[in-house]
Amino acid sequence: MKASEIKAFQAMQVLSDLSAAEKETVMAISRRVNFRHGEVIMREGEIGDSMYFFIEGEVKVSKELTLKVGRGAFSQAEKSMLSLKPGPSGLFGDMAMFGDEPRSATITASSDCVLFAISRESFTELCVKEPGLGVKLLHRIALVLCERLRKSNSDVLKLSTALSLALSK
Repeated sequence: MKASEIKAFQAMQVLSDLSAAEKETVMAISRRVNFRHGEVIMREGEIGDSMYFFIEGEVKVSKELTLKVGRGAFSQAEKSMLSLKPGPSGLFGDMAMFGDEPRSATITASSDCVLFAISRESFTELCVKEPGLGVKLLHRIALVLCERLRKSNSDVLKLSTALSLALSK
């Protein structure tokens, strides 16, 4: 592990409530993974068991959409929703820590990426062995999920309003 990667990991907002020793504990259960430009990191619909701390690079988030292409005909298309770079939340795949539901989106490396992965098994074991640390991590992950849910709610409201206005004309 490079010193710059360790520093980036320890500076992540999702770990901001943790002591230096607690950050080292989280790092100890993480494994460094590299993805090359164009590689799929996770695929929508697959069952995931890891979350990723985003250290370096850029990824594209996309979802599969069903589109009407003619009278009664439908087609599947992948729609790129956004690009992510390491930043304040610095984490994705976090929903996999809480159940066996399929991944909600496909994430593809837009450039070479460095990530730190934590498996659900390692995360659960950490929470059991060190409940205080587990509560801090769960709280920060919950804040990230809440932030994303608020944004999604706002986006749905905007789209619903736009559709309503378009249909009323």
